[in-house]
Amino acid sequence: MDTLDDLLRRLEQLNEIGAALSNERSIDALLEKILLAAKTITHADGGTLYRTDEAAEHLRFEIMRTDSLGIAMGGTSGKRIVFAPLPLHLDDGAPNLSMVAAYSALKRETVNIADAYRADGFDFSGTRAFDARTGYRSTSFLTVPMMNHEGRVIGVLQLINAVSPVSGAVSAFTDSDRRLVESLASQAAIALTNRQLVSQLEALFESFITLINNAIDEKSPYTGGHCQRVPTLTMMLAEAVNDTAEGPLAGFTMTDADRYELKIAGLLHDCGKVTTPVHVVDKATKLQTIFDRIELVDTRFELIRRDIQLSALQSRLQAGPEASQTVLARIERHGADRLRDIDEDRAFLHHANIGSERMGDADVERVHAISRRWRWTDAQGGEHACLSDDEVENLTIRAGTLTGAEREIINYHIESTIRMLEALPWPRHLANVPEYAGGHHERMDGKGYPRGLTREQMSVQARVMGIADIFEALTAKDRPYKRPMRLSEALHILGKFRLNGHIDPDLFDVFVRQRVYLKYADMYLDAEQIDPVDFSAIPGYQP
Repeated sequence: MDTLDDLLRRLEQLNEIGAALSNERSIDALLEKILLAAKTITHADGGTLYRTDEAAEHLRFEIMRTDSLGIAMGGTSGKRIVFAPLPLHLDDGAPNLSMVAAYSALKRETVNIADAYRADGFDFSGTRAFDARTGYRSTSFLTVPMMNHEGRVIGVLQLINAVSPVSGAVSAFTDSDRRLVESLASQAAIALTNRQLVSQLEALFESFITLINNAIDEKSPYTGGHCQRVPTLTMMLAEAVNDTAEGPLAGFTMTDADRYELKIAGLLHDCGKVTTPVHVVDKATKLQTIFDRIELVDTRFELIRRDIQLSALQSRLQAGPEASQTVLARIERHGADRLRDIDEDRAFLHHANIGSERMGDADVERVHAISRRWRWTDAQGGEHACLSDDEVENLTIRAGTLTGAEREIINYHIESTIRMLEALPWPRHLANVPEYAGGHHERMDGKGYPRGLTREQMSVQARVMGIADIFEALTAKDRPYKRPMRLSEALHILGKFRLNGHIDPDLFDVFVRQRVYLKYADMYLDAEQIDPVDFSAIPGYQP
């Protein structure tokens, strides 16, 4: 018989267990806590927790524990339960009432059996076979259905062999045991249902994020992988910082909730790109819009070439049949020189259009000179410069393929990202997502965008994402305007960024020292990009 002190102690345990269940995020750990709690408050030697499948046709084994036999399966044990699920209905569709766990689920009733070997109405042949193999003696059983707020059975909690804490003898489960376990089962069902609902909402939310990223992917095949690779690299570096035990970042730690928040921020860091025009994102050459306008320039130059050839022929005709060889040679040479000049200028414009090399002052002036020098005639006889003002502006871009206006359009994506994210009603555990995602284009010296934040104004997570974003872009092999860099080249550039105040120096040191770059490279880079790295050659890094 239970004493008052024992009952009060077990009620206190039940209250503590309820609080612990409500705080557990992992479903596997939650299920394990439920079973262990039930065993604790009833002094049960063993127990099994079953869950119903989606179709509510079977009970799946989720957790099994038997202390005296050292059995620990399912949950966090790492040992998979190999037993087949228990059917709730027979082959003919009749309810499976011979198995006590199935009976409890179908009837929504608690079943308390003092001795399985003397119980009538239930099939314990499997239990007897288990006992025969192990030398165990399964005696008392307490089987309780777990029902959610809709009254649907979502699982069954079964306890075996109530052990006296004083004598160690196995006895039947008491009425107090039954009431406590029923109360626990009710709390557990609520906790499990809530956790499942949260998991489903999280899965739905992440599916929406994937939907946005897929939309960006489909807009531009050149930067689509960026939305997946940056979050991966962000988490790699964040985990390396979390594991750092020395230096300025030794105090940085992350909980599972922190990790999830950073993961979501990483996945959403470029969501604003849904507003960026495709022709700007995919601009592979300086003259590209919907197509590469270098083809129009070629057409004009071909007209000018033909005009030069026609002019040479007209000059020969005007010279007449009595013209000397000297005159004819001069006409021929003049035409040939002009054709050579125009071919060289056209080749120069083709090279400038690629944008792979930085243009100096002389190159910029040559584009202007070419535009002034060569003119073409339209069908109405009107004369035009070989290059329009817009084409001159694009061809004189000093680095890359984007004009100042186009770069502002690209840069606007981060403002759009921040505006979109700040408009969402984030729950408390995701409240920092806009700050983390919106800071990856800021610089440590305050010269970044869009807000010009300094290092002190940014979280470690936002600074981590900044490095991940840059390194992914440097090594990406799907960009139309550049070749993918080797590791040594990318780290050399990052080192310069470290020195000029672009990226966080402490995070960069962790990135290199912990070989985060190599772990990422093994996952995403081509073999020819993974070259040996000389740490002493990395600017600003002290091995």
